[in-house]
Amino acid sequence: MTLRKIALAIITLTVVAALSAFGEDAKVESKGEPAVTAKNQTHCPVMGGKIDSTVYTDIQGQRVYHCCPACIPKIKAEPDKYFKKSAAEGIVFQNIQTACPVSGDSLKGKTIFSDFEGRRVYFCSDKCKSMFTGKEQQFLKKLDEMTPAPKEEKKQPTGHEGHNHG
Repeated sequence: MTLRKIALAIITLTVVAALSAFGEDAKVESKGEPAVTAKNQTHCPVMGGKIDSTVYTDIQGQRVYHCCPACIPKIKAEPDKYFKKSAAEGIVFQNIQTACPVSGDSLKGKTIFSDFEGRRVYFCSDKCKSMFTGKEQQFLKKLDEMTPAPKEEKKQPTGHEGHNHG
């Protein structure tokens, strides 16, 4: 890996860490793609309530936080609906990928990516990124298969004041 690539990887990781640590929006670039303003998730994509960091769904390489456990089955039933809605609002979910969805190789850095309908998907190479195009649903399914189930699921009440889950 050249020094330039290492420096780019360090800068990208620093920006991602800053987004996570401070909750601020930032411009993020991928090699060959224009910078986009990425907003961190603050509200549940299903009900719109403030997120609870202990309630989430790991789906298609993304960690999606919810306001309550009742929202989990809804996003699992219709992920495209909620990812597209969030994409329209400029929301980028926390990416939890550890491997490329095309090759299965481990991600050494998160510098090559594509934003697809509300999902930020990382790749190990430009070749894998180009192979993703046109076969997105196939590789999103593979991401689901690669995403480990949460070790422990906390049980919480299924509703709270201000929510209508009917």
